[in-house]
Formats: sequence, C-alpha cells, structure tokens
Amino acid sequence: MSEVPPQINTDIPTLTRFILQEQQKYGQSASGDLTQLLNAVQLTCKFIAFNIRRAQLINLVGLAGASNATGDDQKKLDVLGNDIFVNQMKNCGKVAVIVSEEEEHPIIVEGPMKGKYCIACDPIDGSSNLDAGVSVGTIFGIYKIRDGSEGTVEDVLNRNGLDMVCAGYCMYAASTNLVLTTGHGVNGFTLDNALGEFILTHPKMTIPDSKAIYSVNEGNAKYWDEPCTEYFNSIKFPSEGKPYSARYIGSMVADVHRTICYGGLFAYPNDTRGPGKLRILYECFPMAMVMEQAGGEAWSGEKRMLEVVPTNIHERCGIWLGSKKQMQEVKAVYAKHGGGNKANSN
Repeated sequence: MSEVPPQINTDIPTLTRFILQEQQKYGQSASGDLTQLLNAVQLTCKFIAFNIRRAQLINLVGLAGASNATGDDQKKLDVLGNDIFVNQMKNCGKVAVIVSEEEEHPIIVEGPMKGKYCIACDPIDGSSNLDAGVSVGTIFGIYKIRDGSEGTVEDVLNRNGLDMVCAGYCMYAASTNLVLTTGHGVNGFTLDNALGEFILTHPKMTIPDSKAIYSVNEGNAKYWDEPCTEYFNSIKFPSEGKPYSARYIGSMVADVHRTICYGGLFAYPNDTRGPGKLRILYECFPMAMVMEQAGGEAWSGEKRMLEVVPTNIHERCGIWLGSKKQMQEVKAVYAKHGGGNKANSN
C-alpha cells in the first residue's frame, strides 16, 4: 500500500504579500512608499530577532556602560538594536524623521534618501529583562510628514496619535511575532526561521470584551493616587465573586500582547511622583492604536490616549489599555473622584 504524501501548503500568506495586497486596495493613489517602509521595518525585526537568539553565545548580554536619552541604563543589545533600526530607516529611502528611545535628539534624514514619513520607535522594549531570557520587543509608530514640511521634529510633536498611519510591535519570545495595524484592524504574523518570512498566523485580532486579569507593577502601589488604589483594591478584594488574576511580566510588549490575546487590563498609571514611566511617541501611542484597532480602549488617566499632544520626543505619560468592560470600570472609579489623574507628563 503506497504511503500518502503529506499535505504541504504552498500558498503561504507572508507579511510582504499582505502589505502589497493592502496597497492594491488604494489603486493608483498608492505610491508604494509605506509598503517599502514596512518592508524595512520587518527586516529590522528579523535582524534584531537573530541577534537576540544568539546574544548569550556572542556576549551581547549585560550593560553597555551608558544611559539612553530617557535615563535608562543601556544594554549592549539596546545599542545594537538601535543601530540596526536607525540604519535601516535611514537607507530605505522613505523616512524623513527618526525618533528612537536611544537617541537624545531626532535624526533628520538628508539628501536623496529622504522620504515623506516619520517613524518613532523603541528598538528593544523591556531590555532590562534580556539577561534573564524574558520576552522583549520592538514598538513603532509611523506618521506622514505635514503638508509643506521638508521633515523636521515638528512633524512628530504638537500633533496627537490619531495622525499615525501605521503602528505595531514585534515580540521576541518562544516565537517572533509581529503585530501590525494600518488603521483597518490588527493582524499578527509569526516568523518562520526556515523561510526567513513573517507568516500571517493571527488574522483580524480582537481583544475579548472582558477578562478578570490585570497587569500592573504593584511595586509602585505606595505612590498610586486614591482612585487608582481604590480600583485595584476593588478587583483584588471584591465584596463578592472571585478576585482578578495578576499577570505582570515587566515588558510592555509581552504584557500588552497577552492582554490583546486573552483580555483584561494593562496599566502603567501616573502616580503621586508624576507621570508614568512609558514614553508617549514610541510606546503609548503605537500600543494605543493597536489596542483600539483590536476593539479595546486606551486611556491616559485623563483622556483618550490618542488625543494626548506631546511637546517633547521623550515625553512620558500614564497609560491604561484593555478590554472595554475593565476600561469602563477604571474610568467610573476616576469619575467618582472628580476626574482623571492630574499628574503632568514630562
């Protein structure tokens, strides 16, 4: 009896194909520039993923001996990841302004390689976890430069997150997952290391409307304001029913990805010391866009996260992300106390 050959899928929906198909929806009005930029982004993620996988073997772990623009100690992989990101963006020919967590000032691309997009990125978010092998990621948000502009820092400042044309993140974990939105829903791709391609594995991702899970750094509980403390106490010590489950990794990409997949709430709120730890342009805004496109909500503690207007490229802000039910509960507690958290961003 002859053996039946295994069925092999030869029609693989890659990220490259997906991007091209999205471009075709716009017909002749699409220039293809965003398509080429997103191809440069996915190459950046592949390059970073490759180096993270072998970091322990080639001594890419540990501190680099310096701090980045926001005061965090730089890991060796922070420096390498930033170099990869900046070089890819500079040379793709589609970017005019580059903002990175690792660069104190924005990078303005000059000459024939200058494009019409701005990109803000945290090349390796959660890098403090790298030496322990915990999931980390890349976060990015993309804007078009303003009409009449030749590409300056003002193309990413004094405008809200609603102006982004694309956002996403890449998580480096047991598998490498790239999650992307261009404003028409969210799709997830997994890197096939043998093919060297991101494959569409999670089409049309949506967050459940409710889940009794919360993700927050409770080491900061001493500094929370009254409504924040009241909310978390209400879900940990409910008057009836089961308490919420806590899930906190300490890497925004991993925590938000889990929240999108399973539902619940992620928070890094403002507290009595001031604004939250996370940066608006390259952490809060991109994750807020992804979360909203997946059917969830994103809030700063005062207003819709995407309506915040940053005035500094490394400005910080509190953020709450999650399922609609949990977000409504948070807002209700703050409303009872007279509104949102009034800590100013900086």
